[in-house]
Amino acid sequence: MPDPVAQPASAYHHRVGDMLVTALNDGFALRPLAGGFIRNASLDEMNAALEAARMAPDVLPITFTPVMVRTGDEVILIDAGFADTGSPTTGFLHRGLAACGVAPEDVTTVLVTHFHGDHINGLVNKAGDPVFPKARVRVPAPEWAFWTDPDHRAAAPEAMQGAFDGVERVFSALGDAVDHYQWGDEVAPGIIAIDARGHTPGHTAFEVRSGDEVMIFISDTTNHPALFMAHPEWQAAFDMDPDRAVETRMNLLGRIADEGLKYAGYHVPFPAVGHLVREGDGFRHVPLQWMAQV
Repeated sequence: MPDPVAQPASAYHHRVGDMLVTALNDGFALRPLAGGFIRNASLDEMNAALEAARMAPDVLPITFTPVMVRTGDEVILIDAGFADTGSPTTGFLHRGLAACGVAPEDVTTVLVTHFHGDHINGLVNKAGDPVFPKARVRVPAPEWAFWTDPDHRAAAPEAMQGAFDGVERVFSALGDAVDHYQWGDEVAPGIIAIDARGHTPGHTAFEVRSGDEVMIFISDTTNHPALFMAHPEWQAAFDMDPDRAVETRMNLLGRIADEGLKYAGYHVPFPAVGHLVREGDGFRHVPLQWMAQV
């Protein structure tokens, strides 16, 4: 058995083979629910799903959980949270890193799943400085192609212009630290990029493999389990290709459930890691049992 690693606050360690994987809570937001938040479900149906999960109606608590993978000399961060660019209820990632004895300059690679602000804004602070100064930042090539295309920006509705601004702010500051990967690439030791498009054009999940053990990081394939795992056919307003997002969700969650794999999700309640079982036409999140040491 390896030496035990104690659990710090706002971080949760678990193992995938020889890898030490750590969920790092970056905070939360409370999103008021209204008609249209889910394209094909009413507010009453949304509230019924929240009630079934013993949650309060009319508001959705959304958590943000990047993941750190340590293997050999590599310190790999999957997504970057907000740093100091978000609300007062976000930006806690660096407390978790510090509690794990990891400084920002220790991070060797940041893997980006897609370009929504809650995943990339933490790469560059408010002052415009890279937060992980020694890290290679790896991004999905299809995502880069979409968000840096001036024609896509010109055609986007006003509500999306801020997302394009955020992409420009972050990646203009990172310069040559950024490179692009394709689906199917081994983007870091033991980590394979998976096509998970639908939420965005280049949205990516990751298979994390060590020996015979596998964890899937699903990123935003689903938002809160009470809604989008219980009802995987529901189409969130922020899924850019809703039909493809549902197809991706059913396929990826089905693989996790049917193969008995461990998984982690960016918006799953902390510690945002567990297993899935099929339940009716949907899925149920089974949290990993919390352990004081791993």
